[in-house]
Amino acid sequence: MIRSLFFAPANRPELAVKFPRFHADCCVIDLEDGTPDAEKAKARAALRDTVAQVRAAGLQSRLAVRVNVPDSPHYLQDLQAAFECDIDAIVIPKLETPAQAFPFQHGVAHAQSARTIGLISGIESVRGVLNAQRICEETPNLLAVYFGAEDYAADIGGRRTPGGAEVATARGWVIMAAHVGRIPAIDQAVLDIRNDALYTADANAGRDLGYQGKICVAPAQVALANAAFSPTPEEIEYARRLVAAYEAAIARGIGTIDFEGRMVDGPLLKHSQSILAAALRS
Repeated sequence: MIRSLFFAPANRPELAVKFPRFHADCCVIDLEDGTPDAEKAKARAALRDTVAQVRAAGLQSRLAVRVNVPDSPHYLQDLQAAFECDIDAIVIPKLETPAQAFPFQHGVAHAQSARTIGLISGIESVRGVLNAQRICEETPNLLAVYFGAEDYAADIGGRRTPGGAEVATARGWVIMAAHVGRIPAIDQAVLDIRNDALYTADANAGRDLGYQGKICVAPAQVALANAAFSPTPEEIEYARRLVAAYEAAIARGIGTIDFEGRMVDGPLLKHSQSILAAALRS
């Protein structure tokens, strides 16, 4: 379960070592967008030391490295450097086909680390969205996917708006593909880092769509994401009552019940069971 995916630039290890303060479910040292081109080689050379510093700072959650895009000259070098580190996952941004992850799979097969390294892929382009189902179904070692709305909008030539109508189709397509592939999906970033209300509203909309977490580009967003993608005490208590009432009805041979003024059958039971399962994981 990754409710919060939090990034820090690889060329700023003094920021990455602060990861433990914020309690994100997955923290990402970013060799891609967060690190300027002129700094990439230096950041990559220092990556193992940066990871060691983060581990020494007491990080308890997942730790990942985001490499550069598959068509970048940095991609293979980034992967090689990442596999030499004590990390839990590698993030490949802008994945457009399962084949682009083959170098990652090769690295998994030949890694010397005892730690199993998983893959988180970004679906952030028109081609990536159209191939999202293939990516989710055919990519081995896939832990999760995330939808990158900013890159998608730039690729298609659209203009980003607070309401997000321009990315709604792609956002829905990615969550459907992830569901078919039984892969957790992480929702888009919100770049207005001082607008907590907008972030929370967008997170709640993503949860309503079926997303299980959200990208965080600022420390304050981590707590907002964790809260939005965790069931509230009221939701948990309601789910417990509903499950108990429905199971009692099933024992009497009744498949649809009037529960607190609402007709309840199998789909609502499944939803309540998922809330209780999420409560156990959070």
